[in-house]
Amino acid sequence: MHLHPEEPEAASWRPMDDEMLAATLKGLLPGDRPVLLVDGRSGGGKTTFAERAAALLGGAVVHADDLAWHHDMTAWDDLAIEHVIGPWRRGEEVSYRPPGWVANDRGGQVSVPDDVRVLVLEGVGAGRASIATHADAVVWVQSDRDLARERGLVRDVELGRTPAEAEAFWDEYAASEEPLLAADRPWERAALLVNGTAGEPLVHVRV
Repeated sequence: MHLHPEEPEAASWRPMDDEMLAATLKGLLPGDRPVLLVDGRSGGGKTTFAERAAALLGGAVVHADDLAWHHDMTAWDDLAIEHVIGPWRRGEEVSYRPPGWVANDRGGQVSVPDDVRVLVLEGVGAGRASIATHADAVVWVQSDRDLARERGLVRDVELGRTPAEAEAFWDEYAASEEPLLAADRPWERAALLVNGTAGEPLVHVRV
């Protein structure tokens, strides 16, 4: 796997079916309104894993991209802590309109019903230290950097960007993402590593 130089590759991988994965995740989380953070690089498979985890645990997913939309690519951790994790921990329903939504008149809100079992927050930097202190477990989705870039460019074109616009957006985002991850090293606090670019679900559990 081709990784960024500061990120070590997991020593070994093993497949997990849904039953095994659910049991592993439940073992990482306490019983009372737990918060699971799913971090990884752009195009690496974070959203796919987060949605799988939420489905297995009876949880709901909040996407960092929604908090960051027209706000800041990486400096959204305060929004997550105050307006998502905080209310969730207090037993409240999350219903939040981030600053970019208000400024650009985007409809709707970031929502988490008060009766779900687990809050899953996913996004680049979700497992950073400032957020991890308010959560119960971090998952790091490890990905091949070349394949992740290829996926990300395809996704952005599908969303309506031209190939040139997709390249420019990727490079702009990388300029914010890479220093954040290199400095914070969220993979070091992850209890579970997931192979996000394998053809089958592979995980590495730290003991």
